[in-house]
Amino acid sequence: MIKVQRVGEGEFEAVVRDGNGESRHRVMMSDAKGKQLTAGKHTPDRCVEAAFHFLLDREPKESILARFDISLISRYFPEFEQELPRYLAQP
Repeated sequence: MIKVQRVGEGEFEAVVRDGNGESRHRVMMSDAKGKQLTAGKHTPDRCVEAAFHFLLDREPKESILARFDISLISRYFPEFEQELPRYLAQP
């Protein structure tokens, strides 16, 4: 389970829970970056949630940085922005 909550201007807390416990992450994302990543079709919270689904398909929650800017994901996973729409389309 992934729960995302806005905690400040351009700042979100993501809590990832599974059978092995939980991890907490602080994610920074500007409104402009959120609109660019979602083509303006999804909320910033939904964008961060979809980004975590993307990350969790590639690494365990314990490997995800505790604090990062969403634009950093593309540095580790160049396919991120291309694949994100598929994750945004999932319920």
